[in-house]
Amino acid sequence: MSTFDTDVVVIGAGPVGLTLANLIGVRGHRATVLEARHELIDYPRGVGLDDESIRTLHTAGLWQRIEPFTVPHHVVRLVNGTGQVLAINNPRTQEFGYPRKHGFIQPLVDKELAAGLDRFAGTELRFGHKVVGLKDRGDHVAVTAERLDAEGTAVGTVTFTARYAVGCEGGSSFTRKWMGVEFEGKSPSTRWVVVDVADDPIGTPSVYLGADPRRPYVSIGLPQGIRRWEFMLHDDEPTERCADPAFMHELLRRHVPDPAALKVINQRTFTHHGRVASDFRKGRVFVAGDAAHLMPVWLGQGWNSGIRDATNLAWKLSAVLAGDAGDTLLDTYTEERRKHASDMIDVNMAAGTVMKMGRFGGAVRDVAASALNLVPKWKSYFTELRFKPMPRYAAGVVVDQATLTPGRARAGFKRGATLAPFVDSAGELSPVGLQFIQPRVNTADATGVLLDDVTGDWWTLATWGTDPTAFLTDADLAFVRRHRIKLVSFMPETQRAWAEARYAASPEPVTVVGDSTGALKDWFDVRACGLVVLRPDHFVAAAALTRQAPRALAALRTAASLTPVSTPVAERAKEGAPA
Repeated sequence: MSTFDTDVVVIGAGPVGLTLANLIGVRGHRATVLEARHELIDYPRGVGLDDESIRTLHTAGLWQRIEPFTVPHHVVRLVNGTGQVLAINNPRTQEFGYPRKHGFIQPLVDKELAAGLDRFAGTELRFGHKVVGLKDRGDHVAVTAERLDAEGTAVGTVTFTARYAVGCEGGSSFTRKWMGVEFEGKSPSTRWVVVDVADDPIGTPSVYLGADPRRPYVSIGLPQGIRRWEFMLHDDEPTERCADPAFMHELLRRHVPDPAALKVINQRTFTHHGRVASDFRKGRVFVAGDAAHLMPVWLGQGWNSGIRDATNLAWKLSAVLAGDAGDTLLDTYTEERRKHASDMIDVNMAAGTVMKMGRFGGAVRDVAASALNLVPKWKSYFTELRFKPMPRYAAGVVVDQATLTPGRARAGFKRGATLAPFVDSAGELSPVGLQFIQPRVNTADATGVLLDDVTGDWWTLATWGTDPTAFLTDADLAFVRRHRIKLVSFMPETQRAWAEARYAASPEPVTVVGDSTGALKDWFDVRACGLVVLRPDHFVAAAALTRQAPRALAALRTAASLTPVSTPVAERAKEGAPA
């Protein structure tokens, strides 16, 4: 058996690298995080935290520690130069278990992510380690880092061996350059200056996007009394001018009285980028977060897109490391994440265009916005954040609902003779490739808990109103045991006690979930399925009629490259996985 220093070397101790390492740790594997700096970045960067990311933080066991550094229901208002509200983004849905948008303080959140690594034996964070070399040796990688002293001078090198390496070191990623992939997209020349102040002198919560033709700006209320402003710099204003207090006071004077009295805690300039790597994998080396894609800041998706990468990659690495899946599962990481990152970049770039319109274009925009706000359907498009592309995986670890073909999943299907089993459904859209909802539910052991606390962080096969083992063969049940697939029956709360007694005799343990809110019934009521298979990241891998359970599992085996039941532990040891 080969012995390596660690399972995964993570390059970069930003939020993506730290989240990835935590998710690997909670699933029983080792990670070594290498960071060139001698401490975490201490100034705020990202300020928007989505419900999807919170779901990941909960999986990592860190949400309770992070929640105090957030403010829920962060409302975003797009206003013009006169203060007229053009659009409001105030989604009130909690379909994934949490408010859709939060404001947060990134340095404090990053600190908790770093502290979370202390929970895991064999996982460590090494500061002052700048990666300068990578080698893919076929069955493992060798990562060489310079050890830097407090002044940043190299005082030696050290090499780490691991099964895999993941570059999470930002837009100038050494890892991405080593991979030799293209970094496609645009880097507009527009520069912005950001100012964070303590003891918020305004005191209003939430976010204002100022589409002011004179000078676009952003004003954000953050937790712990922090206020952020961002101002666009004109082409004839050199970046160096931001160092002049008089210039900064001029920018702030329209927003706050006596700018000289502000308690500035951070000021810097930046340029928006919209770029995505042509591939997120080369052999045993991957990129994630800003190393894989650079996101304009308009919709607060840079931080969240990186967390989505970590969520997607972590469970796949864990499955391969444990010998539960073949290495080809890792090819689905680029397949699933690249398109969504690219779509999100496009939406953010479009939002930036709306923000930066000149006087004539801004006037047209304002009139159009006023008209759209009179139409409830279009108004809700902005209010409920419907313009934000939700992740939907059309290729990868998915099974087409209509044909049960592995690896591809169409968004919908048409009724017809060949799809007779589906004619009794109220809807024709497939849930495959979408994130499953997370209502509060009841079980024999708990009341009013979030669904993820019941299903856990690995595979789940769930049915509505029936015993999930009813149509599974002995071979299917062996596969369920081999891959630790949790069997769940969703029931109206009124039937939970009956089901618990009835399913006690099932050939495998079944967890009965009482649908106390009706959210699960509503979900199944408009979808042509009575069975779903949920991935470890809570996305729907397969959806089918309950009678099709064996076919759905067989297709899932192929789509996820899952290891056959008969594969002995020795085969895992050959690959260097923990025995």
